[in-house]
Amino acid sequence: MSDVIRQATGVPGLDDRLGGGLLPGTLTVVVGATGVGKTQLGLQFANAGVFQEGCRGVIFDVCARGDSQSHADYAQRMFQWKLSAARGDLRPDVSRIFEAPLADADYLHVFDYRGRRVTKRDLDWDQWRNWQAELNAKLQTAIAFLYGNFVHGARRIVIDGVEPAERPHESIQLNLFEYVYHQIIRKQPEWVARDLFREAFRAHAVEAERHVYPTDAIGCLLLYTAHETLLDELIARPLDEGDALSNANTLIYMGKVREGSRVRRAMYIAKHRGSACSDSLIPFEIDDRGVRVVDGD
Repeated sequence: MSDVIRQATGVPGLDDRLGGGLLPGTLTVVVGATGVGKTQLGLQFANAGVFQEGCRGVIFDVCARGDSQSHADYAQRMFQWKLSAARGDLRPDVSRIFEAPLADADYLHVFDYRGRRVTKRDLDWDQWRNWQAELNAKLQTAIAFLYGNFVHGARRIVIDGVEPAERPHESIQLNLFEYVYHQIIRKQPEWVARDLFREAFRAHAVEAERHVYPTDAIGCLLLYTAHETLLDELIARPLDEGDALSNANTLIYMGKVREGSRVRRAMYIAKHRGSACSDSLIPFEIDDRGVRVVDGD
C-alpha cells in the first residue's frame, strides 16, 4: 500500500493522522450526530479533488429529514463552489453523456422521500412496494449521474444523509447505498454502461470502451448520522455484522468530549486498514473553511 497515492481529505491536519490520507478505491464511513461537522468534512473531501485529480467530487444526498443538509450554502461559503443539482424527477437523456455529465451536475437528491421513516419496519406493505417502485424508476438517473461524472474525471463521491436505524439491514437508505456502491461505484465501467444504455448499448459500445475509468481510483465517503453525541459513546458502540461500518476500510467517529466544565469537538479513527494511524482523540474546530484539526492538543 506504500506506493498508492492517497486521497487528501481536504481537512487541515487530518491526513497526517491517516498515514497520508485515504486509500482510493475504498469506502470511508464518518459517523457522528447531527450538526457535528460531517457535511462540512464531506464537502472538503469532494473539493480536494480539484487539486489532486483536477476535478471535484460529487454529492449523492439520501436525506429524508424535513430540514436541509445545507450542501449548497456550505459549498458556496467554504469554497465559492456553486453546486449544480441534477433533476431527480426526470428520465435522463443519456445520448450525449460522453459529451458532458448529466446536466453538468455535481449534486443529486434523487429520491423525494423527505419527512418519512427510513426503515422497512416503519412502512406498511403498500408503502414498501411504493418505495421499491420509486427506487427502480429513478435508478437510471442515479446511474447516469454517477457514470457521467466518473467518465468526465470525478474520482470522489460523498454519500450524505444516512439516518440511524436500530437494524441497519432494514434501512432503505442503506439499501440504496449498497446498490449504488456495489452496482455503480465498484462495478466495471462497461457493465455500468450496459445498465445505463440497456437495449441501445451497441450504439454506444465504442464510446463506452474509449471512456473506461479506473474504479480502483474512486474514493467513497459515507456520512452516517448517529444518535450518540459523545465520542466515548460512539467508540463503545458495537458494529453489526454486515453493517456498512463493519465493511468500511476506514471508520472515523466525530463527537463531543468533556474536559472538566468544557465540552469540545473531537474525532477518533476507529479503523484504517492498510496503514498506521493515530490512536488518540483528535480535537477539531469548525470555521468558515470547514473542519480543521486543532494543533498542539
